[in-house]
Amino acid sequence: MATRLPSAPPILPGLAYIRPLGSGGFADVFLYEQDMPRRKVAVKVMPSDVRDPDLRRMFNAEADVLAHLSAHPSIVTVYQAGISADGRPYIVMEFCPGSLAQRYRIERIPVDEVLAIGVRMAGALESAHRAGLVHRDVKPSNILITTFGTPVLADFGISSSLLQKSADEVLAMSIPWSAPEVVAEQTAGSIASEVWSLGATVYSLLAGHSPFERRERGQNTKELLRRRIARATYTEIPRADVPASLQAVLAASMSRDPGRRQASAREFADALRAVQAELGLSPTPLEIPDEEWSPASAPVDFSDSALRGPTRSHLERDSTRKHRASTGVSGLARDEETEFSSPSRARRPVLPWVVGAAVGVVVAAGALFAALFATGVL
Repeated sequence: MATRLPSAPPILPGLAYIRPLGSGGFADVFLYEQDMPRRKVAVKVMPSDVRDPDLRRMFNAEADVLAHLSAHPSIVTVYQAGISADGRPYIVMEFCPGSLAQRYRIERIPVDEVLAIGVRMAGALESAHRAGLVHRDVKPSNILITTFGTPVLADFGISSSLLQKSADEVLAMSIPWSAPEVVAEQTAGSIASEVWSLGATVYSLLAGHSPFERRERGQNTKELLRRRIARATYTEIPRADVPASLQAVLAASMSRDPGRRQASAREFADALRAVQAELGLSPTPLEIPDEEWSPASAPVDFSDSALRGPTRSHLERDSTRKHRASTGVSGLARDEETEFSSPSRARRPVLPWVVGAAVGVVVAAGALFAALFATGVL
């Protein structure tokens, strides 16, 4: 299938466009440089031709979910959101230069690294679940790598509420990492299906392919993958360095019966940490909130499809930072520096009464000179 070309990047206040980063089903991601504080950021934008209320609702929900969760060290950080001058919602997020989208297919990732990634992602999901949210699209390409080399969970665009279910909820999924009950459309997402997806993701990072993928050409159509997932027969990872205990953890997480899986993302993480201890590795810290924790802001409204956030009232003509007109507090600071500190500052305008007085002095001096000349003094 041909990849959709990204739409034109919007002109955004305080941000200078650099280049596109990628395109998804309903959003484009661009790299910008933020002016104050100066840093590179990823900006997720709805395409200009998308007006579907469901997609706008999903976009709003992602911004709100990240606002709830992005303080977690293993979840991508969101900085702000708004509406561009051409009416497109956007989210400004932490720029992560890497991801696991293709690395596991071309590189044999060490077991200890995969275990650490699994524990971190389980902590992120457990935190989301305690906030009443499910991600619904856990897979390798949604694990980004920050500039410090830390894996973070991203793309909450199709996340949903654990507490409230809507009859017209949008069903979206990535089939190779989806649980049998999701593929059969029996549920749009649950803690049990999240445990499956997390187990399938860890499996992929170790095996170099998704759990039910086949090497033969033509064997990985959506329909064939659905059938294999429905049968859910676990195939061991053909790596001598993957211990039997880890195979057992993954087999349990991908059990066809949701009741036989680990009961929570935390339980899955604890099982991975036990494997780390068995291998003589230091267990990766499990970062989850206390039992008393609750989100600081109001619950996410997954039915909100309105255009929200600050809107840019006009378009800038120049998209480069050097020539862009200064706005906001940083603009005032630059004006002040120019007026009082710069050796090339503009002169203050001369007041009209000063000009008039100078002209009068010149006229009087001319009259006196003419009188002295007429009397012979000069």
